[in-house]
Amino acid sequence: MSETRKTLTSEQITALHDGLVIPAHPLALDENRKLDVRHQRALTRYYIASGAGGIAVGVHSTQFEIRDPGIRLFEPVLRLAAEEVDNAGLQKPFIRVAGVCGPTEQALEEAEIAAALGYDAVLLSMGGLTDWSETEILKRAQTIAEFMPVIGFYLQPSVGGRIFSFDFWRAFADIPNVVAIKIAPFNRYQTIDVVRAVCYSVRRDDIALYTGNDDNIVNDLLTTYRFIVEGVEVEKRIVGGLLGHWAVWTRKAVELLERIKQCRRNSLLDAEWLTLNAQITDSNAAIFDPVHQYAGCIPGIHEVLRRQGLLQGTWCLKAEETLSSGQAEEITRVCQDYPHLNDDEFVQSRLQEWLAET
Repeated sequence: MSETRKTLTSEQITALHDGLVIPAHPLALDENRKLDVRHQRALTRYYIASGAGGIAVGVHSTQFEIRDPGIRLFEPVLRLAAEEVDNAGLQKPFIRVAGVCGPTEQALEEAEIAAALGYDAVLLSMGGLTDWSETEILKRAQTIAEFMPVIGFYLQPSVGGRIFSFDFWRAFADIPNVVAIKIAPFNRYQTIDVVRAVCYSVRRDDIALYTGNDDNIVNDLLTTYRFIVEGVEVEKRIVGGLLGHWAVWTRKAVELLERIKQCRRNSLLDAEWLTLNAQITDSNAAIFDPVHQYAGCIPGIHEVLRRQGLLQGTWCLKAEETLSSGQAEEITRVCQDYPHLNDDEFVQSRLQEWLAET
């Protein structure tokens, strides 16, 4: 391991705190469940062209099974995305995030792979460590943060996460080189816990908060959280999103975040925002499949991208991971009911360009 701690550039830090759209990158497979390089590259090109401020690869939407011994797609998938970002020649700050998971040794090994490929930060999953104490998980985070920037991740229990205490998040925020936290418990109480804990940290101004609450995106981004810390009023916002939901209709997500930023600046909040939040949440329910405990979450993302031509099918590495009963019909319904949420025209205008072999 390198003895030099990797850090974000000042331009990346400014962009991260201003708020970015960071899609959780899916995995493109062919009918044989093998990596579909052409469509994998097309997805990255789509996110870049949509105006996203980063991508997160190797995360839940990319399928954790890419790490399995018989599959070994972690490095190839990260490499493909990194190459497309390099090829794009972007003139604005862009943050490449690699999902890392597992015990400390595994997480550090994955972080080293990511760093070698030019990734800027890691999204550190807390999943799969059910027998670890909060102290042990904090030590793991410290070890990774000594190597490269860390984005914390509060993952909902229904898909493998666990509940953490206020004191845990307060200590987590105090770790140097923790640059952001993705808040995704799908729970208002636990979301507030994280924001309040960060506000109590001496590093509160160094940490950007990002929503992963795909069920409450707009409200998260419009809320100013305000707490009294040692007699002083402290405010904090959730500034952007690192979201599986933003892996689809990404161009509209970029436009949405820009509108929200303008709303924040003008301090004008129209009640229509609440309606829009409900529409996006309804769409997310069709895609993420909470009625079946999120069993169709990843295939749901794939189905939207398949309909647009960005994927060939909904195949996952697990053969049993398919759309749930009635899920395709629900996706059709929200596409028809909320046409203003999709970016079909944008995708169709550029699809052949993104699919071109280079």
